[in-house]
Amino acid sequence: MVHEKLNSGNIVEFIADIFERRGAESYLGEPVTMSEHMLQGAWLAEQDGAPDELVAAALLHDIGHYTSEFGTYSPDDVVDKHHDEAGGEVLERFFPPVIVECVRLHVAAKRYLCATDPSYFGKLSPASVHTLSLQGGPMNADEVAHFRGNPHHEAAVRVRIWDEGGKVAGMETRSFRDYVPMLERIVHNHAGEAGA
Repeated sequence: MVHEKLNSGNIVEFIADIFERRGAESYLGEPVTMSEHMLQGAWLAEQDGAPDELVAAALLHDIGHYTSEFGTYSPDDVVDKHHDEAGGEVLERFFPPVIVECVRLHVAAKRYLCATDPSYFGKLSPASVHTLSLQGGPMNADEVAHFRGNPHHEAAVRVRIWDEGGKVAGMETRSFRDYVPMLERIVHNHAGEAGA
């Protein structure tokens, strides 16, 4: 499996290669490509003054669409393909927990917001409404309590809001390569902390 060959020295280039090879794929029937969507999320995080870790989480939140063993999303899907878990699995050895958890929780954060913010459902794109139905719909009270128990749930909610905002045709953003130094610094620092 390709994931076994990944290490802290090549993970960022692995992700960059995915963006360059597959980033032009359509994104869930939205008016943006996959790479445009993720770059817009990162750009919105930057505009909000988010720390580097949350900019990185917004940039990488949908990486599981590329790495999921269940394949990429189609509007005809009738089951969830768990891209949130697939993305977290690829990143967990190399990135700090806040980034990994934001990636893992960005779908749960949508379900949470739909349960706790009466106005949020109206902000969802048609594709997000469809995937919400596959992902379990709005959370129930027990799920809300469990979600709030995760120490990174507030960060995941912020990433989710940037995620939903990152679907604008023609938005000017940075390129993925502009984020490579930041990602490499985060990976390097995390490797140093893990080895300490």
